[in-house]
Amino acid sequence: MKVSAWRKASALVAVGLVALIGSVTAGLAAPAAKTAPDKNIVETAIAAGQFKTLASLLQATGLADTLATGGPFTVFAPTDEAFAKVPQATLDALAKDPAMLKSVLLYHVTQGSVPSSEVVKLTSAQTLNGAKVSIRVQNGSVYIDNAKVITPDVMASNGVIHVIDTVIIPKAASDEPKQNIVQTAVAAGQFKTLVSLVKKAGLAGALSGPGPLTVFAPTDAAFAKVPKATLAGLAKDKAKLKAVLLYHVAKGKLTADKVVKVKSIKTLQGSKVTVAVKGSNVFINKSKVITPDAMASNGVIHVVNAVLIPPAS
Repeated sequence: MKVSAWRKASALVAVGLVALIGSVTAGLAAPAAKTAPDKNIVETAIAAGQFKTLASLLQATGLADTLATGGPFTVFAPTDEAFAKVPQATLDALAKDPAMLKSVLLYHVTQGSVPSSEVVKLTSAQTLNGAKVSIRVQNGSVYIDNAKVITPDVMASNGVIHVIDTVIIPKAASDEPKQNIVQTAVAAGQFKTLVSLVKKAGLAGALSGPGPLTVFAPTDAAFAKVPKATLAGLAKDKAKLKAVLLYHVAKGKLTADKVVKVKSIKTLQGSKVTVAVKGSNVFINKSKVITPDAMASNGVIHVVNAVLIPPAS
C-alpha cells in the first residue's frame, strides 16, 4: 500500500473512532435531572383520586390552604377506604366538633419532608397536633401507630405523602388504659394458661399493683409447646413456678422503642433476658415478640411466642 493511501485509510479510521466514542459518550451521559413535582400536597391528593374524604375534611377545617401553600410537610394520608372503616358515630362526633376534627387531621402531619428512607429510622415523630405518632417496622412493613403504610414517597412540590390504610386518632387523657396488666391479659383471651399460673403462684396481686412493670407474655399457644411433664412439675413447685413467671417480668415501663435499644434486661427473677433485633423482628432470648406495646394502666405487655426459662431452671 502506498504511503498516501495508508494515511488516507488511517484518517478515515480515526474519524470513525471519534464518531464511535462520541456516540458511546452520549449514551453514558448523566440522565436529565428529574422534574420537580409541580403539584402541592393538596393538589397531589386530589389528583390521586383516593383521598376524597381527606380532601373534603381539609377544606372544611381550613387546613387545605395551609397544606397547599406552607411546608415542607410530611402527610400520612388515609385513603377513602381507611375513612370508611371509621365508625359512623365517630365521624358524626368529629363533624360536630371542628376543633377536634382539626386536631385529628393535624395528627397526620409532621413538619419537614421526611422520605421513607428516614421514616424507618425513627421510633416516633412529632405531629402538628402536638402529640407524637409511634413508628415501627414489622415484618417488612412500616406502621404509623396502628396504620400500615401502603404507598410511601408520593412526592409533592411542598413535601411528601405516605399513604396509610387506617385513620390514626390521637389519644386523649380519657383514652389511657384503665385495666391493669392482669385484667388486660384476661380480656385479651389468649393468655388463659399464663393467668392461671400467675394466680397459682400468688403473683396476681403484684402484677395488678401500681408498677410500672413490663411483661413478656407467652400466649396459650406458646405454653402448648412446653412439655406437659414440665408444666405439671412447675404446677407442683410453687417456688420454681414463681421464678419462671418472674423471669417474664421487668421493672419499669419498657415500650418497644426502649427494648430495641438494649442488649439485655434484668428481670424480677434476678437473671437477665437477652434482646436481639433481627431484621424487623425482636427476640427476647429465643422467643419472638409477635405483638409489642399492649398498654395497661400499670405497665406494658409484649406478647411472645415461646415461654422463657431462666438459666437456673
